[in-house]
Order: sequence, then C-alpha cells, then structure tokens
Amino acid sequence: MKRLAIVTTHPIQYNAPLFELLSQRKKITLKVFYTWGESVLKEKFDPGFGKIIQWDIPLLKGYDYEFIENIAKDKGSHHFKGIDNPHIIEAIEQFKPDALLVYGWSFKSHLKILRYFKNKIPVFFRGDSTLLDENGFLESIKRNLFLRWIYKHVDVAFYVGKNNFDYFRKAGLKKKQLVLASHAVDNERFECNTTDCKINAALFRQKLQIPQDDFVLLYAGKLEEVKNPAIIPEAFLLAQLNHNVHLVMVGNGVLEKELKDRYAQHPGIHFMDFQNQLLMPSVYEMADVFILSSRSETWGLSVNEAMANGKAIIVSHKCGCAVDLVENEENGYIFDATDVTDLANKMQAIFKSDETLQKMKEESRYKIKLFSLKRLALVIEQKMIELS
Repeated sequence: MKRLAIVTTHPIQYNAPLFELLSQRKKITLKVFYTWGESVLKEKFDPGFGKIIQWDIPLLKGYDYEFIENIAKDKGSHHFKGIDNPHIIEAIEQFKPDALLVYGWSFKSHLKILRYFKNKIPVFFRGDSTLLDENGFLESIKRNLFLRWIYKHVDVAFYVGKNNFDYFRKAGLKKKQLVLASHAVDNERFECNTTDCKINAALFRQKLQIPQDDFVLLYAGKLEEVKNPAIIPEAFLLAQLNHNVHLVMVGNGVLEKELKDRYAQHPGIHFMDFQNQLLMPSVYEMADVFILSSRSETWGLSVNEAMANGKAIIVSHKCGCAVDLVENEENGYIFDATDVTDLANKMQAIFKSDETLQKMKEESRYKIKLFSLKRLALVIEQKMIELS
C-alpha cells in the first residue's frame, strides 16, 4: 500500500476520527507526526473558554502516530516559532512515505518540511483559510506575494469549500492542483440516535425549565468577541418571538459576565456552561435552530455538527461554511454579522411556521450527508492511488 505521512501540530477532535477511518479502511498506510510534542497532552488553559479544557473522547485511537520533539521555548500553535522540530525531517524519512500531507504552513517546522520535500515526493496541503477578512489594498498585495511563494511548495491542496477554493486560487494554485475535500465531522455521532443521548437532551431542557414542546434557538461556543455572541440575545429580544421560543447560550469566556448581567434575568434567555464532546450531541438535540454568529470564522464545524443532528441553521456571512452548507429558505438563513436587525429578521422568518421549520431541519440532515468523513477519506485515498 502507498504510504502517507501526515504532519499536524496536535491531536484535534475533528481530525482524529478521519485518521482512524483511513487506517481502518486499509487502502493506504499512514502515520501522523504531531509537531507540538508530547507536552500537548497535558491539560491546557484555553483563553477562549477561560478554563482548562481536556477533551473527553479518545484522540489517539486506531492509527499510527509519533510525537516529535519540539524545542520551542514557547510551545504552541499560536505563533510561528512555537513549532520547532530539529529532527522532524529525519523522522518522516524513516517512515519512507510516498506522499506528504501537511496541515497548515504558518509554523517554523511546517514551512521547513514543505520546502524540503518539494520535488522529492508529492506534497499535499490542508488548510481552510479564506479571503473573507482581507484588509487594506497594500497589505493584501504584500500578503498575496508571500502566499504565492509559500504555495509554490505545494503540489495539491485539499480545499474545504468555495471560500477556501477562492483563497487558494488567489494564492497562485491552479485549478488542476485543487481537489475538493469538504470539511466533515463524525455525522453518526452527532445524530443522537441513542436513548442516553435523548434522555440527556430532555434533562438539559428540564434543568433550564424549558417545556419539552417549546422551541429552542441554540448558540454553543466561546463567549469571546470574534464569535460575536452578544448580537444573538440582542437580536432575540428585537425579534419579539412567541413566548414558546427560547434562546440557550452554551459556553464560557471573557464576555460571559457581561452577557449574564445583561440578559440572564430574561425568562426566555438561558445560559449553560461549556459542555464537552460526549454531551454535545445532546446539546444539539435539545434545540431546533443552531446559530453561528462569528465575525471571523474560516469554516465553522459546529454547523456541520448541528446539521448532522437535524437542526435548521442561522449563520453569519463571515463564516466560511455559509455558502457551502446553508441555502436561504431551504435549511436556514445567512445573515450580515454586523447587522442585528438582519439577524432579528432571520429569526422571525425561521420561526414563521412549524411546517417551515420542520422542512428546514429535514433539509439540513439530508444536505450534510454529502459532507462525511467517508467522502473525505475517499478523496485522500484516490490521490494516493493516482501516484501509481
């Protein structure tokens, strides 16, 4: 079998299921090289949530991997010099790969890897950047020239959707170098088909004193500026929805106190702490509509999760996934992230009738089947087969 070396910084709850699936399918042989080093396994303080986060699902199960020594003084994926692996090329060469797949270039060692292996073996790349946040004209020109130099070291980029495709094209990659590999989550896990999952969803409603027959609009994520959560309760009150529609805000972060001080006393607005991965399917299950309000988001995999659970979606135009996953009046609405009135209008529209809402929920469940880990695995396997 063809051998694929995968380079990424650390175990991520969205990638681990893909690596495990690729290994189970036995179409290719793979090994994942984690460049952050073993220190990443220790409990980490997440500034976005404002607490220590330790995922409660296995991220190192079912596939071959190796943690590479990282000598950076300030280790991490938050800056270029945070990933510095003096022996990474030697480790990859010992695996004797037929191709290389690198997740992200903006780290010292990842850029070194791209440059070293170019023209030695096929270099694949995975990233989900977009042009949605481009700033000034001169800054754009400088960045574009730099990106064109970066991507000269890439043979094939697996793009996640339309906005990511546009980014790669502007960065100089040709259409023949771009292969659609849509962002995906473990859809089956988020479908919430087990009795325990449904019981937990009912218990969430009970704890929040939300009747089981009432409707729930859900936000789940970090309570920080870039996620723009403050616009949601403001729009909710502006929309003046029926008394049987509730807003549930799930998460923690720097804006938590401000939001609770302003809105927690309202009978239709409820707050819950961060919920770990095992309980997230139940969080989605208690809702009817999921909203992602970010001012900047390369994709927004929580939308995938909510759609797998059969939720209607309201998503901001600054989320990379919007144009790929949401069709206005079909499975939800796209709104202007800067316009609270637009969001309020979309809330009114989505709760216009029970029949309309139900059709949107069904459309989400149907549409997300095209965004699956199996399809993503097939794309990677096909590129490896083409190496023969």
